[in-house]
Amino acid sequence: MADIVFGVHTGPSNTTTAELISLWRHIEDGPFDWISIWDHFYGADGTSPDNLEAVAMHTALAMTTTRVTCGSLVYCAGYRHPAVLANAMATIDHLSGGRCAFGIGAGWATFEYAAYGIPYDRAGVRLDVMEESLRCVQGLLHHGADHRFDFAGQHFTMTDAACVPAPVQPHLPLWVGGAGERRTLPIAAKYADGWNVPFISPGQFARKNALLDELCEREGRDPSSVARAVNVGYAVDAASIASQFGPLAEALAPGVLTGSTDEIAEGVGRFINAGATQINLALRAPFSLEAIDALATYIESR
Repeated sequence: MADIVFGVHTGPSNTTTAELISLWRHIEDGPFDWISIWDHFYGADGTSPDNLEAVAMHTALAMTTTRVTCGSLVYCAGYRHPAVLANAMATIDHLSGGRCAFGIGAGWATFEYAAYGIPYDRAGVRLDVMEESLRCVQGLLHHGADHRFDFAGQHFTMTDAACVPAPVQPHLPLWVGGAGERRTLPIAAKYADGWNVPFISPGQFARKNALLDELCEREGRDPSSVARAVNVGYAVDAASIASQFGPLAEALAPGVLTGSTDEIAEGVGRFINAGATQINLALRAPFSLEAIDALATYIESR
């Protein structure tokens, strides 16, 4: 368990910049090595547009902290051109002194697409867009400032493209988010440095993790070269799960830690035994410092 990364995933929805900055500082003062933000325009229930923009908050996270990796879980491929994302990540890497990590997903929040008139294509098309976007970001970020990148896809075209200045990191980590076994996991196996999935049971994680191992081997990659992160919630008891997640509580409960420090340890251990190399506590406003401190107590006691 010595190599397990612990982080906190902080949703910039129904909150303020001041509250997030205070939260990030509290997290970094603890035994955590990762903080991330999500990419949405509306809250998860689709009713509240009270949401801070992700690239701006990723930047704020980089400039507020000094030690932790600053991640995104995950940018929606349908919301921004990959050149915009690549250049933003390179700049955030400079602002953070080389602590940026980039994550991307196919997108799922139909209400956001509808509200802003963004075409919401069938899943296969959205996954094609995600794969092409990831390939473009990889081509722009991973080959240095003197590299020029050409790409001809169905959705994106680049000709003699460059991203200057290049990131501080020689290899800025690229993550793929999602649970899909037919497309998402094969894309992660082929291109990603890390795979992230939220709120699933240890058993589900173990099955998908084993499949990702097989897919990496088919690509000629060492499976251990792809990090495996799970986002988990925290609740004192079942009633607290219901109050946090409402109608989604039953579906998300297998991915929520509950109870005492010993019970948290058991829950984290099940995910580690299932193959997770990173555990992220996923929080949304109102943020629970008690949840952060409970996981911190566990980490410090290992």
